Amino acid sequence: MRIFFATDIHGSEVCWKKFLNCGAHYEADVVILGGDMTGKALVPIIDDGGGKWHATLLENREELDGEEAVKAFEDAVMRRGYYPFRTTPDELSELAASEERWHALFDKHMIGTVERWMGMADEKLGGSGIRVFVCPGNDDQLEIDEIVEAAKTVELGEGRVVDIDGFQLASSGWANRTPWDTYREEDEPDLKRRIDVMLEHVTAEPEKTIFSLHCPPYATGLDDAPQLTAEMDLRDAGRSTVPVGSTAVREAIEQHQPALSLHGHIHEARGTTRLGKTLCINPGSSYEQGQLLGAVIDIDGKKKVKKFVLTSG
Repeated sequence: MRIFFATDIHGSEVCWKKFLNCGAHYEADVVILGGDMTGKALVPIIDDGGGKWHATLLENREELDGEEAVKAFEDAVMRRGYYPFRTTPDELSELAASEERWHALFDKHMIGTVERWMGMADEKLGGSGIRVFVCPGNDDQLEIDEIVEAAKTVELGEGRVVDIDGFQLASSGWANRTPWDTYREEDEPDLKRRIDVMLEHVTAEPEKTIFSLHCPPYATGLDDAPQLTAEMDLRDAGRSTVPVGSTAVREAIEQHQPALSLHGHIHEARGTTRLGKTLCINPGSSYEQGQLLGAVIDIDGKKKVKKFVLTSG
């Protein structure tokens, strides 16, 4: 069986489109998105009247003249994983004065985008025979699960053990604690219980078992993240790194020894390693550049996965 795996696209429209194309491109039987599929921010495009607009992206203010310029800017925003919306100065002032309204608008755009992406998957992969799995990650709100679960072509992975052509896939997007207090994170003992409960349903032999756990195992190099100061700034301009992965994930891998364990979460920690017989992969993420990083893995049900390659494009 051939698997294509990617993760951490954070709302990037171009990365989602590339992900949907990867099944056919790499002749994969299964494509898996390992977590953090939704965007992080709204970007207002403000009407100045007379066909002129202005907006700010990454602290750069842009003056936009006409519909074509506005549409091009919207496309650029979506490529980077943000949600653009058109507004007026008065409407924006009202939104800025109400945190509740701002969050409601974000939720509307986020949910609408995920629903639209599920429709894109139907058009691209419906009836293709390629199975598509999405497992929301720690940055994805819990409401995402029901949208993915209701999709026709995409299958929800979270908390499930799924049979795929003689193999079993066990998936979870939950992580250990982060400095950002995200939607799906918990203390290590709770995370261990969550993973253990899920893995009770695994009946396949280890060589036919695949984990998709968003958080990488602790101290494996797949979890090396830039160290932060107490003020949440990068220490040594990002050159100083520390392991931030999960001990619960590592324990689960060491105990069960699946043939393959797929991870993400730490964008900078692209690479592979082995824990015993288990091949562990974190393909990394460059979603802000519109680049989809991934991995193609051929798994044959033998003791070790021997054929794999990290991809970018």
